[in-house]
Amino acid sequence: MIRTELNRDWRMRCMSGGDWQSAVVPGTVYTDLLRNGDMEDPYWKDNEDSACALMEDDYDYECRFVPDEAMMRSRTRLLKFDGLDTCASVYLNGELLGEPCNMHRIWEYDVTDSLREGENLLNVQFHSPLRYIAQAYKKYGNIGNDDTYEGFMHLRKAHYMFGWDWGAHLPDAGIFRSVSLLGIEEGRIGSVYIRQRHEEGKVTLLFEAEASCISERGDGSSPAGRNTGEPEQKICWQAAVTSPDGKTYRAVLADGRGALVIEDPQLWWPNGLGDQPLYDVEVSMRIGEKECDVWKKRIGLRTLTVKREKDAWGESFAHEVNGVCFFAMGADYIPEDHLLGRRSRERTQRLLEDCRLANFNSIRVWGGGFYPDDWFYDLCDELGLVVWQDFMFACSVYELTEEFEANIRQEFIDNITRLRHHASLGLWCGNN
Repeated sequence: MIRTELNRDWRMRCMSGGDWQSAVVPGTVYTDLLRNGDMEDPYWKDNEDSACALMEDDYDYECRFVPDEAMMRSRTRLLKFDGLDTCASVYLNGELLGEPCNMHRIWEYDVTDSLREGENLLNVQFHSPLRYIAQAYKKYGNIGNDDTYEGFMHLRKAHYMFGWDWGAHLPDAGIFRSVSLLGIEEGRIGSVYIRQRHEEGKVTLLFEAEASCISERGDGSSPAGRNTGEPEQKICWQAAVTSPDGKTYRAVLADGRGALVIEDPQLWWPNGLGDQPLYDVEVSMRIGEKECDVWKKRIGLRTLTVKREKDAWGESFAHEVNGVCFFAMGADYIPEDHLLGRRSRERTQRLLEDCRLANFNSIRVWGGGFYPDDWFYDLCDELGLVVWQDFMFACSVYELTEEFEANIRQEFIDNITRLRHHASLGLWCGNN
């Protein structure tokens, strides 16, 4: 699979009037306006009010790019957005690809027939979140947090942006994560799920890998031999796991399923209870002699659950790792800045390292924000911070329409699939 980042040469403008100006992707409307001198610091005095007024408008982002020959030769071409905040219309060469409406999801569009040789024009138009929630509130007058704008719960956007008891009303927007083109020839890895079975002196890893973009029939066979007289080729899967001391274990996965035994495992522990050894995992997908895709992650070998047993006070509720219950010591993690364009791995690393130095062994991702970037969980894996992960709901009554349910269902799939391999992930919680 070929991947080309489209994070360069963007520009933006206010759609109610205004000149085109430079934009940074990943980034946001507010950070672009600040950098270009068209907005005052929203944290100073009452600048919050004028910043909010800016989000009554719509904003247009565009970039021009030329795909290379290898991309244009690919059988399937996808346009992928890792994060769009939030109400948007996506156009490629004037063709509407979709209208995403959930900043917590990953959005992909098939552009096999839309992508041109030579220059292409990509537009992402962001529509006012304030108008959206005002219209939704007129239809469904649900109530929520008193410190927020009415109707905020109807939009799958980080709730804190509409105000909270600890923060300002700054409903930013933008392309806050990477944009990329994917060129797929034979297929790609759709997902990898790894379960662990712990026994004395060994851990068995149970793999379940799935492919996507294989063929129109979806039967797991390659289209390479179709209409050529050659036999169609099945997918071959392999897994390799490398221990912290460099020993590698390998297994062939039949139809994407299989097991791999780790002898004398080095167990992962929360901060204060032991070390945090991490194993490198590589799952490869081949069709014939061609390697189509590779999935690379780090995992920790551990059992981690919530122990709930009857006791003298009712029922216990405690994290249990490798058979040992421990007292959770930590705090809530809320978004580090209202302006997502100012977040960085370095800033998050400093914060989480301070948590470790303060003897934290746990951290809770608060449900009024957004699902953090991959680096957040990588750092928690390394530092031994067990993550209590809220789903992104907080202090509201939600209108469970069919459309809303389908939207959040895919949101759950996207994030659970993205995060479930992490050693630090200890608990999924329904809401704030």
